[in-house]
Amino acid sequence: MSSKKSMSDKAGVPRRGDVIDHAWTPLAKQPLPAGRPRSWYISHNRRLKAMRLAIALLDSGSFSPDEATNERIRDTAETVGLHWPSDATCRMVRRMMQAQR
Repeated sequence: MSSKKSMSDKAGVPRRGDVIDHAWTPLAKQPLPAGRPRSWYISHNRRLKAMRLAIALLDSGSFSPDEATNERIRDTAETVGLHWPSDATCRMVRRMMQAQR
């Protein structure tokens, strides 16, 4: 028997050494903070969409910003189930893929 703990009886983020024995489920969405200017919410949602698209492109094998054309980003958005991204969002996706942190 293994001494590793199972994740089936716990909710949340697994810790090092935990065995993940169930499908990954996203965390419950939290409401956005109130009282910010409208432009903050617009840019926040754009960053989230760009991050989802960048992750989807990386998972599909596009590792360089040169491979991520607007058409490819928009096709990926359709595949993932996101609304059609604007040119600004496409630029943000390429910047996220280019960033080395």
